[in-house]
Amino acid sequence: MSLLEERWKELADVKRELAVRDWFPGTSGNLAIKVEDHPVTFLVTASGKDKRKETDEDFLLVDAKGRAIHSNGLKPSAETLLHVEIYEKTNAGCSLHVHTVDNNVISEVYGDAGEVTFQGQEIIKALGKWEENASVTVPIIPNYADIPHLAETFSRYVSEDTGAILIRNHGITVWGKNAFEAKKYLEAFEFLFSYQLKLLNLNLKSVYS
Repeated sequence: MSLLEERWKELADVKRELAVRDWFPGTSGNLAIKVEDHPVTFLVTASGKDKRKETDEDFLLVDAKGRAIHSNGLKPSAETLLHVEIYEKTNAGCSLHVHTVDNNVISEVYGDAGEVTFQGQEIIKALGKWEENASVTVPIIPNYADIPHLAETFSRYVSEDTGAILIRNHGITVWGKNAFEAKKYLEAFEFLFSYQLKLLNLNLKSVYS
């Protein structure tokens, strides 16, 4: 099996798992995995595909600028430039972007603050933070319709080989050294979002009870 085939299989496995969770409503979301470092090439989901289905046209190989190397009439995801910023500025090997109700609501609730912080949750250990009462902060950026402008703003918060950024009323992008780590990060953040929303709901009910 070639390196390209291996990476395709890894990304397909992640797509399958996330599809089962229904994290790709309305063909939304996009996934990417690095294939080569020099020069950088990566696989990215094709635009407009139903990610609950598996076909030979699910992913495209693109260059460091996000341009399709062999398009076969397909187009890379509209947000490929976000993945470009990650691979240009870090050593990450996989990046995942999904739209869920929880991450959208969290981004709106805390959007004016420009970030949301979680502290003391056990699941934070999945993010590599093992100290007692550890905290993690996720930046929240505006949802610019112009993708180059969005990518430029997104890039300001990309510096480490692992990380996460929320786009307000849009979705979350996470990245890690490989597909396993990126998926683990995504699962951990979605857990934190769901937990926080349930907690806020309970607090609101207690105020009015």
